[in-house]
Amino acid sequence: MPLRSIVLLSLFSLLMACSSDAPKPAPPAPAPAPKQAQEKARQAAELGPLPAYQRELSGTLQGVPAGAEVELALLVIDDKDRPQQLLASSSLIGTNQALPFHLRFNPEAFPVGARVELRGRASQSGQLILHLPEQRISQPTTQALGVLQFVKAP
Repeated sequence: MPLRSIVLLSLFSLLMACSSDAPKPAPPAPAPAPKQAQEKARQAAELGPLPAYQRELSGTLQGVPAGAEVELALLVIDDKDRPQQLLASSSLIGTNQALPFHLRFNPEAFPVGARVELRGRASQSGQLILHLPEQRISQPTTQALGVLQFVKAP
């Protein structure tokens, strides 16, 4: 075989070897919940002792699947059933077990004579899956609400 043919064949082989697609790395496994929500849940669990100027609603949430993002809010509600003011909020991550919660608020911000409710929702992959029936809060005191059951969202 002449030298020219060998050089051309080698050059062509080298070009073919360099042009092949490299294997692409596998995408990382999706996290069960966004890191920001997990960080908020961790901070909520590490609140420490209740300061004298705050009050707290506490209880246990039932029916929340593992990995679901739970948001609780203490809201002032108007006569048309619309939220008007946020008094406190908390974020948790579901564990498919009873989920304890502690929601702290300032009793001085609690409006006298207004309708105040604890509302909650659970979402998974950005989609609303459950909601907490409204829990009326009549006084700005520390209260244990007991077991609260989430229900399917409409």
